[in-house]
Amino acid sequence: MPLVRDDKLQRYVNLVGNWVALQSGRKDVTWHFGVLDTEDINAFAAPGGYIFVTKGLYQRLNNEAELAGVLAHEIAHVTLKHHLKVLKQSSLIGALGQAASNKVKDSDQVVQNLIGNGAEIMARGLDKNAEFEADRVGIVFAARAGYDPWGLPEVLQDLAGLPAKDSRTSLLYKTHPHPADRLAELGEAVGSRLDAVHGKDLPGRFYHLR
Repeated sequence: MPLVRDDKLQRYVNLVGNWVALQSGRKDVTWHFGVLDTEDINAFAAPGGYIFVTKGLYQRLNNEAELAGVLAHEIAHVTLKHHLKVLKQSSLIGALGQAASNKVKDSDQVVQNLIGNGAEIMARGLDKNAEFEADRVGIVFAARAGYDPWGLPEVLQDLAGLPAKDSRTSLLYKTHPHPADRLAELGEAVGSRLDAVHGKDLPGRFYHLR
């Protein structure tokens, strides 16, 4: 699906995303951020530092801290190499080796299977523990960047209040645990550790889609 045709929006999201990404310590990654033109409510990271937020999710955000929290969660996935770990644990590495060695009679079919299985992994999402870890690390990244660390929990609280059968969240729930479960896990893990952190929300600087 294409990016939203709004250069100011894309530039703004890249500025926020790259600032948060600086807090991750991954200087070897060239980060790219974008808002996809779809009403679905989701955000995801692709290998290589590509991070996307859907227009449907972006329009639900109220301030820059919430955007930073969402992006920080996805940055954490890349920093922690969650997708790479999934690939290493799968049979995809073996299939890739077979195709590269030219020892397979029908190498084209192997490559097609590889692509299909890879797409399935991306669609299925990461396991719950990886998502919970990205939530914990993400709020730390956002806090280091000077934002209110509760931006991401506020987004999760908003999403938890959506109707269970809302078609816009069907893919979100396939690739992530339910927002209410994420909130509960995050609250238990963090406790009162960040109560003394007073970051900024920056609602006045937040770019609103027209």
